[in-house]
Amino acid sequence: MRPVVWRPPVEPSPAEQSVIKAVRRAKLFVFLRLHRHELFDDQFQAELAAAYVDSPRGQPPVPPARLALAVILQAYAGVSDDEVIEATVMDRRWQLVLDCLGAEEPPFSKGTLVGLRKRLIERDLDRRLVERTVELVAAPAE
Repeated sequence: MRPVVWRPPVEPSPAEQSVIKAVRRAKLFVFLRLHRHELFDDQFQAELAAAYVDSPRGQPPVPPARLALAVILQAYAGVSDDEVIEATVMDRRWQLVLDCLGAEEPPFSKGTLVGLRKRLIERDLDRRLVERTVELVAAPAE
């Protein structure tokens, strides 16, 4: 079973807008929330999904775009895999970006995160992810 395309809302909800307004530093969280749909367009999501073996067994994979956003945030915050999982439940900024505002349970497991990172590295998609993110940040605002 291949991962599905992740289509979180583009426009921030009122609850998300209140989190956005509260962020004073760490503006990357706000940037990623507002531009995640551009960073993870259908073509790039297809590249990420191709890193998974199609299998009729097991649970449906967590959308790789969602996990890749967590990898970006992990590098930005300089936290461990365990701290990523904790942040998805405890930090509203992480929840804002990962479309799980108010979550009481993590949206994915540590093993799922580690597996995605391994797939990214094996296929040089980690570099593509960084390059795409830097390009998007550097692009002039429209």
